[in-house]
Amino acid sequence: MHGAWQVVHGILAFGPGFSLGVEGRATPALGYLLDGGSLVGWKLRPVKPGVLAVVEEGSTMGQGHPDQWLGYLSQCGTAPGTGPALVGGMPLDTPIVVAGRRFTLADLLAQAQHDIRPAQEATWTLMALSAWLPIDAAWTAGDGRRWTTEDVVAMEADADIFSAACGGAHRLYGLAVALAAHRAAGNADSGGWAAASAVLDDAIDRARRFQQADGGFSVHSFERPGSSPDVFAQLSATGHVFEVLAVALDDDQLAEPWVTRAADRLVTLLERTADVDVECGALYHAAHGLALY
Repeated sequence: MHGAWQVVHGILAFGPGFSLGVEGRATPALGYLLDGGSLVGWKLRPVKPGVLAVVEEGSTMGQGHPDQWLGYLSQCGTAPGTGPALVGGMPLDTPIVVAGRRFTLADLLAQAQHDIRPAQEATWTLMALSAWLPIDAAWTAGDGRRWTTEDVVAMEADADIFSAACGGAHRLYGLAVALAAHRAAGNADSGGWAAASAVLDDAIDRARRFQQADGGFSVHSFERPGSSPDVFAQLSATGHVFEVLAVALDDDQLAEPWVTRAADRLVTLLERTADVDVECGALYHAAHGLALY
């Protein structure tokens, strides 16, 4: 049985072309959800000032992290641009039906801005902020605290990487897309942006140093070297790390031999697992990384 967690990850990788079986027919999954379709784990509700996506920690069907749906919806139109990959394709005024009422993705973003608090996990929130708002955006949260996108970047850069979801890959991805947007606007790195740059530079160096002889990445991701005979562990680690690199590296870096070796290895892992069931997160993050690359 597939729930929202699996389907949204598929949308991240394949965008509007990803299909879902509805009453025996292949149906575009993104359009189905935006039109108010029902799916286990897809729990949205109207609140003030916008739309809330319910967090179900530990769920294998629902949203496991704050703003995870929002973050991935902000990325599902991602395509390579000039230099680092930048987001495009899905406008913030895209309609979404919740509880029979028409809203837009802007209502989910407004709720995320309202709900943000110090020290929270803001990985997916940052993806959405970077995709849809001017990089110098500022707002007031529901508790009266003033925020900027740089504040969120600084908070995420200061948070622990290795204990974060999927070995820190998603936190690093969020920082990478934010930093790419910041630099694309012609800004120099300082403050929170400089902190993010330092975190990413360290992660890139670790990925390269811990790379395996076959071109794949460590099964311990960015934390330490490590290998495993488990092809699924290899796919998950290499796919997640590669997805980060696809947005964190510039065009010249992406052409370096160690990166092309990783891309080749990732394709090989996907080919080796083509006829077996694969954990959706591993599969779709690998596919998304290759699509960006």
